[in-house]
Amino acid sequence: MRFKATLENYVFVLPAVLIFLIFYVIPFIWVFQLGLFDWDGILPTKTFVGLDNFKEIFFQDKIWWQSMLNAGWITFIALTLQNAVAFLLAMACNREIKLKHFYRLIFFIPPVLSEVVVGLVWQWILDGNYGLLNGWLVQLGLPNLVRNWLSDPNTALTTVAIVHSWKGFGWGFLIFLAGLQTIPREFYEAARVDGANAWDSFRKITIPLMVPVAVLVAILTVLGTMQAFVLITAMTGGGPAYHTQVPVLRILASMRGSSRFGYACAQGINFGLILMAISFIQYRFSRKARNT
Repeated sequence: MRFKATLENYVFVLPAVLIFLIFYVIPFIWVFQLGLFDWDGILPTKTFVGLDNFKEIFFQDKIWWQSMLNAGWITFIALTLQNAVAFLLAMACNREIKLKHFYRLIFFIPPVLSEVVVGLVWQWILDGNYGLLNGWLVQLGLPNLVRNWLSDPNTALTTVAIVHSWKGFGWGFLIFLAGLQTIPREFYEAARVDGANAWDSFRKITIPLMVPVAVLVAILTVLGTMQAFVLITAMTGGGPAYHTQVPVLRILASMRGSSRFGYACAQGINFGLILMAISFIQYRFSRKARNT
């Protein structure tokens, strides 16, 4: 009976294991193998180069590491600005306010919009010649703030990061709101009876119970933002002069622009390992934070 129960458990887990193997493990091994070759992605002939592609990434490809830094900056803006706005709006909608269901709908509209459409609309708004934003700044008497927002290397990356945060804050908002709604109201009522004010309740009840939710949102934000490219492609295409280039765009450029399919596979493996390392570090820090 015990063997039968164990076998049944493995049978239930088997579909998930097969999906993971077929769509994750096997492609990872295959892409790693391709990363060891010099291949244009079309001709059947491949030249084995060993780890030369990986060495080039680490020691020669400065644009690749610039794209990593660009993605890191966008991720930093998302982790701070985007998630802060998402949490504050979730806190507001978790209260008994009028039209709170309407606000929940409005806040979730940006994430479900097409990234291409959003990118093109914001490109039009931020255009340096006829964009709405510069027109509004002039009407408000602030002509000194007029910029070529997406063409100026000093503003392009941060502008893209802010637009990306606007596009994606709705996911964090929903997750934070769901987490807040799992906190029993009795905790806050008991705190008020004990004389705790709103800040004390927030600091001693809300924050500790929301740590796991915040960790989940942070991990999803990092993984999602580091892999962002559709919105950036629609807005800037990675320019000006690689100032908004991100890793996925760089990988696509290696595949399509340079016809270096093997090198692009090596970049993909490098990028995947970096994301895994970041997720592991986040998880370790979150465990320490929960245990303290």
